Amino acid sequence: MFIFAGEILTIMKRIFYVLASILVLAACSQSEKKTPLQRKVNDYAIVTIAAPNLEGITDNGKEVLNLYRFAADEADRIYWKQVFGDKAAMDTLQDPAQREYARINYGPWDRLDGKAFVEGYGPRPAGAQFYPADMTAAEFDAFGAVDKLSPYTLVTRTEDGSLKTVPYHEAYAENVEKICNYLQAAADITIKESVRNYLLTKAEALRTDDYYAAEKAWLEMTDSKMDLIIGPNETEDDQLYGRKASYGAFVLLKELSLTDQIDQLTSMLPELQASLPCDDAYKTFVPGAHSDIYAYDAIYYAGNYNAGIKVIAVNLPYDERVQAEVGTRTVLLHNIMNEKFHRIIYPIGQTILEGDYSEHMSSNAFFWNIAFREVAHGLGVKETVNGRGSVAEALGNEALFIEEIKGNVVGLFLSCNLIDAHKLIGIVTKEDALATFIASVVRSVRFGEGSALGRANIAIFNYLKEKAAISRKPSGRYDIDYAKAQEAIRDLASQVLTIQATGDYEAAAELEKTYASISKDFRTDLMNIHLAGIPADIRFVFEK
Repeated sequence: MFIFAGEILTIMKRIFYVLASILVLAACSQSEKKTPLQRKVNDYAIVTIAAPNLEGITDNGKEVLNLYRFAADEADRIYWKQVFGDKAAMDTLQDPAQREYARINYGPWDRLDGKAFVEGYGPRPAGAQFYPADMTAAEFDAFGAVDKLSPYTLVTRTEDGSLKTVPYHEAYAENVEKICNYLQAAADITIKESVRNYLLTKAEALRTDDYYAAEKAWLEMTDSKMDLIIGPNETEDDQLYGRKASYGAFVLLKELSLTDQIDQLTSMLPELQASLPCDDAYKTFVPGAHSDIYAYDAIYYAGNYNAGIKVIAVNLPYDERVQAEVGTRTVLLHNIMNEKFHRIIYPIGQTILEGDYSEHMSSNAFFWNIAFREVAHGLGVKETVNGRGSVAEALGNEALFIEEIKGNVVGLFLSCNLIDAHKLIGIVTKEDALATFIASVVRSVRFGEGSALGRANIAIFNYLKEKAAISRKPSGRYDIDYAKAQEAIRDLASQVLTIQATGDYEAAAELEKTYASISKDFRTDLMNIHLAGIPADIRFVFEK
């Protein structure tokens, strides 16, 4: 029996197709085996943060970076205690998906919806571990400690069951002392005096929970390519009173050329403050003359900044005294922004926007939108104009929700204004800024109703839709009316600036009640984004 060449080829093709079919079936079988929780884990795309380019950095500088990373790990350990308790309880979970998702979320609660994904745990405590779980509002109101709302104290119980406060530096003494030892070691070997001064004052601050001098020293440290942000800064984990600060850390390398490009914004801060769309009485706060804006590559995240949705920018410090006397520093994490734009924002824009908006979707526009967002956080008022105390005190648990809206919409308002005035020539167009912003808002809506940031972006999206700035077509995609979008952004910015200036808690709560819930149509949009395989966010692998 002879088999001709053509028959051999046919047989080989059949064998190939059979094998291919087996592989496809096997792959499908594996896919079907993925649990809902494993799919949630996979919604966080793995991003490898490459080992940094240390060209031009001395051996001493490289050792300083190592010490920064060791200090950051201790901040991470404190954060676990603040938001959950004993990390070992999550590390020993038998289900690999539960274990990995707990590492992403720093505990057994999904940060996108606040629900537990580990059996035996109820909903995520609104007060995290900052307050006793059984404490009532009436009990807290009657508690007379003057430092009960300090960002740097825990509220716990005494042996007789009454309430007491414990300063962070006492509650986390062992970890704090390790951080301080690493900072002292780094100060001993750095060749830059400004860095040494910052590290020593930061160590003192951590030991006393008085950060005034350390925050000034950080702003005065302008000549170092390396940076360390560490300590209790952000308050979003306290969803009870919005006051307690969580530990977190970044280890950073400055991008010198990009920092030079954005330096023009620092001289514009008084002009930007004066241009805010609100009553002149609401913009009397004068930003410090030495505010700066730096672009960095992040090489390490820890604690609060690494939990759940990854931070891409911050504007620090939050101390109003330091802001008025010196200013703020806007920190833009350029490498992480690029990852999020290409993996998430651009694909979302292609999925939800009608027609071809891709020409107006750019990583450059995303970068500048975030830059203005962080600048906006340093503008407006810090104290209410009618004697209700600070904005944070007056707005309580609504303060962060309103601040997140303010940063986004005021930042975009400022950007569009400067583009209209031809003061950002050649950077981005207004259409670039608006289209990229809308896709980014949709990305942030996916953060869910379990976080102030998620609720703030839901509110922005719903407000834009109500004002016909965006409209949903029968196809399930959206058109953008650029003129109406710019007008809506201005109006919403005016509302939140007024709420902050007057400390109007009722108006803040009403804004959240009216706009901060996901509609049925938008749940369908989110499902389409999910089916398109677009990650919800990212998680890191750090190379050394």
